[in-house]
Amino acid sequence: MDINLAELNSDNIKLISDEEFILIRDLIYEKVGINLTGQKKALVTGRLQKILRDRKFKTFKDYYDFVVTDKTGEALSELVDKISTNHTFFGREYDHFNFFSTKVLPEIVERKRAERSNDIRIWSAGCSTGEEVYTLAMMVASMLEVDDPMRVRILGTDINSAALERARHGVYRDWSFRDMPSELVDTWFTEEMPGRYAVHPRLRDMVEFRQLNLVELASYPTGFDLILCRNVLMYFTRDVVSRIVQSFRRSLRDDGWLVPSMT
Repeated sequence: MDINLAELNSDNIKLISDEEFILIRDLIYEKVGINLTGQKKALVTGRLQKILRDRKFKTFKDYYDFVVTDKTGEALSELVDKISTNHTFFGREYDHFNFFSTKVLPEIVERKRAERSNDIRIWSAGCSTGEEVYTLAMMVASMLEVDDPMRVRILGTDINSAALERARHGVYRDWSFRDMPSELVDTWFTEEMPGRYAVHPRLRDMVEFRQLNLVELASYPTGFDLILCRNVLMYFTRDVVSRIVQSFRRSLRDDGWLVPSMT
């Protein structure tokens, strides 16, 4: 959502000063590692308007003071939810998924069978509202028979609690399927009402969603065969990206796959 600051000059809209933007920018960077450049000043202004209005804060500085003094952490979580972007859909960047389905996943399954192991673990870091996680589940489920002993667990993590709630709910509108073949929608989703589709129970049984802050490196889970982190790293500085990637590598099994993307 891009906002023109010149269009916000009304009695109902509060404008953010450079000093206030720097305070909020530095707080976001310190807590979650997201790098808000000066070009994001209008975005911050627009996305926080409702909070300032509903909570009756006179200035962005008043709101900032409220966030940093809130001992519960709920105010910071709400701020992160408003600032973080969650733009995704099923089949986004199809070439990646084609590579997973034709190369990565078959190789992982073959290796597991050779090792007489029935455990596959996949992590989607920065999973947003869950489309990537459920797409991966579709691919794996399409490869395995219903009674296959292989146990597949797909973890989706994100900093945005509101996005995670939508992912857990597992109900999506037509817009989310614009790049997905209709036969896949018919196979793996049930139309609850016109334009609203619920995820198949078999896919739900394979997935788990959890809130995780990628800059809290010590909190990373481990033991994964495949880790995806697509369309997330671009929000961090180069130094933070380096630390995150190193931590991902420690979370992988020795023969695991890491698929990061800066786009």
